[in-house]
Amino acid sequence: MELLKILESKTKIRFQDCDPFNHLNNASYFNYLINAREDQIIEHYDLDIYKHGKETGKSWVVSSHQIAYLKPAVLMETVTIETQLIDYSTKTLTVELRMWNEAKTKLKAIMWSSFTYFNLLKLSSDQHSDELLNLFEHAKLPVKETNFEERSKNLRFQKV
Repeated sequence: MELLKILESKTKIRFQDCDPFNHLNNASYFNYLINAREDQIIEHYDLDIYKHGKETGKSWVVSSHQIAYLKPAVLMETVTIETQLIDYSTKTLTVELRMWNEAKTKLKAIMWSSFTYFNLLKLSSDQHSDELLNLFEHAKLPVKETNFEERSKNLRFQKV
């Protein structure tokens, strides 16, 4: 199975998500990045996490976010959002999410998000199925850096 490892989509920065300076509000970056990832995995991996949750009683909860704001995203700007699975285990996922200007010449933000697979009926973490682990193995694209600070520093000066 050959899957795209870096998923990409475009979106426009909207008025209600901006501060008085017409910059994307810091908290809104999370919504734009996570919403893009959700749409991308439906389109490219046929994985709808909400449908999955209804059918299995299991889904992913955020266990941590690390974000670096590098350049402002501004009102009505079209941005390109790239995401990739950089690590996984039997119970967790780590995803890198990057927001660029539309042409991908200026990196605006980078975020690492960790998710824990969670059994909604038992209210505890759970193990990924073999089918999910197989998907993750084919989708994973690790990065050379082992910590977020090093990764964000390196990306400030070079393209991925």
